[in-house]
Amino acid sequence: MPLPVVAIIGRPNVGKSTLFNRLVGKRLALVDDTPGVTRDRREGDATLIGLDFRVIDTAGFEDEDAATLPGRMRQQTESAVRAADVALFLVDARAGVTPLDEEVARWLRAADTPVVLAANKAEGRAGEAGVIEASALGFGDPVQLSAEHGEGMGDLFEALLPYIDRPEDEAGEEEEEAEGPLKLAIVGRPNAGKSTLINKLLREDRLITGPEAGITRDSIAVDWEWLDASGEPHAVRLIDTAGMRKKAKVTDKLEKLSVADALRAVDFAEVVVLLLDATKGLEVQDLKIADRVLQEGRALVIALNKWDVAENASSLFNGVKAALEEGLSQAKGVPLLTVSASTGKGLDVLMKVAFETREAWSRRITTGQLNRWFERALEANPPPAPGGKRIKPRYVTQNKSRPPSFILFGTRVDLLPMSYQRYLINGLRKEFGFGAVPVRLTMRPSRNPFDRDKG
Repeated sequence: MPLPVVAIIGRPNVGKSTLFNRLVGKRLALVDDTPGVTRDRREGDATLIGLDFRVIDTAGFEDEDAATLPGRMRQQTESAVRAADVALFLVDARAGVTPLDEEVARWLRAADTPVVLAANKAEGRAGEAGVIEASALGFGDPVQLSAEHGEGMGDLFEALLPYIDRPEDEAGEEEEEAEGPLKLAIVGRPNAGKSTLINKLLREDRLITGPEAGITRDSIAVDWEWLDASGEPHAVRLIDTAGMRKKAKVTDKLEKLSVADALRAVDFAEVVVLLLDATKGLEVQDLKIADRVLQEGRALVIALNKWDVAENASSLFNGVKAALEEGLSQAKGVPLLTVSASTGKGLDVLMKVAFETREAWSRRITTGQLNRWFERALEANPPPAPGGKRIKPRYVTQNKSRPPSFILFGTRVDLLPMSYQRYLINGLRKEFGFGAVPVRLTMRPSRNPFDRDKG
């Protein structure tokens, strides 16, 4: 399925090529203050906050005879607009609306292609008058932006979205392929059995173990292949880490370095297994480690080790689960498994859950799917109006995965209370199967072009 097409159109020297370069992320088009630098159409693949499309940089629109060079350039521009899904009409906010801008507007109104109006060079107050003038061109309020400085890209996304997000494009792959070996870090307090667990997975005494706490000092990475129930191999990079005690108890310089090394290992992991000692239960330090993992945006799995020697197993499991629900309120439902590093029981389930968790952590949802869910979520529970100010959420998009991260656009969305943001995040988790992996939601309020206080 070909990408949707956006054609940038406008008179010479309004910043079309600068915007083109900004959208494609490369300096593909020549940029200069001299009018008419761009002559042929230039195309490139663009990404705007997770929205993918094909963008065309056109020559400056000039009112010249078709036999002349400027006239032939105009014909190229007209052809590009006819083939586009939407025309992005760019004006210079600092120069104001010129007669040639009005000529372009008249031609666009007669064309069949939808138009989004944008006022470039709108940073600061120098472009305010030009923004107001542009509103009279007949295409609604312009998107205010600065192609040179990257300002207003969120508002541009919001304006383009209705024209270039196609439901039929969603038949493709919805999830980012989790490539390469699973980077799996094992963390926990000293003597929880981290090295013993890795040795059992590897089926060899690869790491030194013993009853003494603190044997492991460096984070050790071991490449390995796990065979699932069907015998299919899966590449894994196992990372053993030093035990992490309470900060007040870490006085030895070498141990401080070991703990710092363990924290760096978390940063480079995809999935982190927090190993608990079932004979000691859950401690505050375990919750602090879990919170650190989630703060770093890593997928978390919790395993109760030494389950073969645990007493009152059922009440212990339920007690740990309840404490986790209360202590990790930002990620309820983190997988809690029981394992025995000494006997190997539960380790295949642990690996299966680790791969499933990475899959959810890497998942990407199309913008169209997100907004169909978003409309239902708003209808079921409309946003509040704090202080009588109406909040108008408009669109949501996923700007990255690993961990899944989303941006909410709309008027005054920065005023949404945390309770409503949690409602949306929990809805995302449930609707798209993210489970307990970290999900991040950023508010991006629209800028009112006539609100002088927001410059």
